Amino acid sequence: MKQYLKFDEWSIIEEGFDPENHEVSESIFSIGNGHMGQRANFEEDYTGKSLQGSYMAGVYYPDKTRVGWWKNGYPEYFAKVLNSTNWIGLKLEIDGENLDLAKVPVREFVRTLNMKEGFLERSFIASLPGGKEVQINAKRFVSIVDKEIGAIRYSITPVNFDGELKVTSYLDADVKNKDANYDEKFWDEVTKEVTTNTASVTVITKKTEYVLCSTMKTELVHDGLKVAFSPEVSEKEKYVAHTFAHSLVKGKETVIYKFAANVTSRDHEASTLSTVAMDRLQGALAKGFEKMLVEQAEAWGEKWKESDIVIEGDVSAQQGIRFNIFQLNQTYTGEDDRLNIGPKGFTGEKYGGSTYWDTEAYCLPFYLSTADPKISRNLLVYRYKHLQKAIENAEKLGFTDGAALYPMVTMNGEESHNEWEITFEEIHRNGAIAYGIYNYVNYTGDKSYLGEYGLDVLVGISRFWAQRVNYVPAKDQYMMLGVTGPNEYENNVNNNWYTNRIASWTLEYTLSAMDYLKDTDKARYDELQSKLTFTDEETSKWVDIIEKMYYPYDEELGVFLQQDGFLDKELIAVKDLDSKHLPLNQKWSWDRILRSCFIKQADVLQGIYFLNDEFDMETKKKNFDFYEPMTVHESSLSPCVHSILACELGYKDKAYEMYLRTARLDLDNYNNDTEDGCHTTSMAGTWMSVVQGFGGLKVRNDQLILNPFIPGEWNSFSFKVVFRDALLNIKVTADTISITNETAATTPVIIHGTKYTVNGNDTLSVQY
Repeated sequence: MKQYLKFDEWSIIEEGFDPENHEVSESIFSIGNGHMGQRANFEEDYTGKSLQGSYMAGVYYPDKTRVGWWKNGYPEYFAKVLNSTNWIGLKLEIDGENLDLAKVPVREFVRTLNMKEGFLERSFIASLPGGKEVQINAKRFVSIVDKEIGAIRYSITPVNFDGELKVTSYLDADVKNKDANYDEKFWDEVTKEVTTNTASVTVITKKTEYVLCSTMKTELVHDGLKVAFSPEVSEKEKYVAHTFAHSLVKGKETVIYKFAANVTSRDHEASTLSTVAMDRLQGALAKGFEKMLVEQAEAWGEKWKESDIVIEGDVSAQQGIRFNIFQLNQTYTGEDDRLNIGPKGFTGEKYGGSTYWDTEAYCLPFYLSTADPKISRNLLVYRYKHLQKAIENAEKLGFTDGAALYPMVTMNGEESHNEWEITFEEIHRNGAIAYGIYNYVNYTGDKSYLGEYGLDVLVGISRFWAQRVNYVPAKDQYMMLGVTGPNEYENNVNNNWYTNRIASWTLEYTLSAMDYLKDTDKARYDELQSKLTFTDEETSKWVDIIEKMYYPYDEELGVFLQQDGFLDKELIAVKDLDSKHLPLNQKWSWDRILRSCFIKQADVLQGIYFLNDEFDMETKKKNFDFYEPMTVHESSLSPCVHSILACELGYKDKAYEMYLRTARLDLDNYNNDTEDGCHTTSMAGTWMSVVQGFGGLKVRNDQLILNPFIPGEWNSFSFKVVFRDALLNIKVTADTISITNETAATTPVIIHGTKYTVNGNDTLSVQY
């Protein structure tokens, strides 16, 4: 854990430049708009340690996986999110000296991510040879109004000299990924064009043949007046540039404006990209930087109206939650059901594929409560569209008759994870997708989804579970052998409790969905029965599995066992482990980790969180008290689940500790791994910790339930939720909960067991 960022309610602020923090800052200060994203690389040259990253949503490369013959069914490739054209580049030479912050002293360095208005700003004074000082201010954003546009305002003011400035503004598509094998490059040039007015480069990915066209225009303003110039043009492979000179005057500001359009063949015909990019660029130029910046602030204002969380009395906690919400809104807009939420969003290339089970388990609740239901619906439709691929994935492993195994990592529905214990064994991911359907229907009340898309997916997943279990006649029970649960610090175990339970629960929910559809829309039910060919014999088998599923349990301890052999381990609490051993994944061998009792993330407790209403408080308490002390929380997905359960159990200190850990996971670099990107999907867990944890929000029987309590460190907190037709602003203090209905829809709520009604455009206040 390293805390070097200044606390602020609406901004992330870095004061002073330390190259050791730079890659972490590049992740944290990233910007995005759902269509593209940009790490916080410097516009000017920087020869120090850096991870250059510009990303286009949905653009990837299928890197070939090489494995032994025995791994039948192993993925053919590992997906890589590609570093794309560097559109921000500005090479600056002042009196012949290159501006490079790795080589020149800087002072008064401040880097600010303005989350309220959606832009990145950086300022510093650089000391050049001969005692010359130059003041720099750089501001940029990727527009959420004009999604294919990025814009930069780069200001240069000589502090104590007159001099000559030479600028090279360029587009560089000759890039590579940090994780590329043998420095392999994934882009080929299609065409490039450079005139004295604009420049563009068009490239295509190898294998997948995604085409990206980037077009730029650079403008110059000196002392408030626009300066005409005729640049020198240059080009080389996958690179185009404009170079021009300008006289700097002491104390006078010179501003470089750079606009770039990035358009891809995912959204337009490849043959039209050059025309489309120029059209988008001209639209941005017509508006100008300042107008676009105002529009950016207004658009972000609308996002914050529905998704903001306000914490009074704790700036650290306030900054953490807003940072997480900001990154989520930068990453996914829900406008394109071909897209999903990558674990690193637009902040880094680690983890390759765009979709994990993180989406359904952690991200879906955020979008359910903070956006139009169509946004979260599109996350589910994404999986529906990949159903045939999920069936093919299962077939590769020997499953039949429409059984579906959704991938652990995917871009297009195919499995693209390259670790066998994950690919073959971490099958609990299937259950999270089924749970996502339940969560959506339960929260929105949109049961029509079951007939339109949901039942197809549920049947496919249920068929997988029915074939994956192992019936043991001697015990007359079904078991699940050779699996990896959410705790990836155990591999190839038998009867992981969570996997067994989520499998059985999926069968239960699928049968209830069938019954609902049969009762409410018999014609659609009959249509699906004919299409999916499920029979009474098949569903009877599911009932038998439900009734006879084996769940490892210890009577003496009163806890569900994480797996059959868990109590054979030496049980040690993390607090009794010398801190020099942590984090385990960076200090211990894999063999040692697998033999230990230590837990990477919520496993049994993940099931208790999902299926909360199935368990009484004593059961929840015993399992939490047993497993949390052995949990090292070395997955970013871990602290939020523990925080939510700790809230329910009244463990206020633990709830707050786990909240801060998830809220500031990247800001304070808890796990020493933020340099390769932020943990975007776990950021939704931060929101869950506040709303479901401290707010106690649940939906049961179509009613909103709130059981709030406030951490002692806070004066109050408030959050907004979209529920059915209402937008509710919920504020909690030490003794009062008030709910302001910002819509006309009357909404019933249950607060600490008592039913109330919140009238339209009214406020309900309750003492508790």
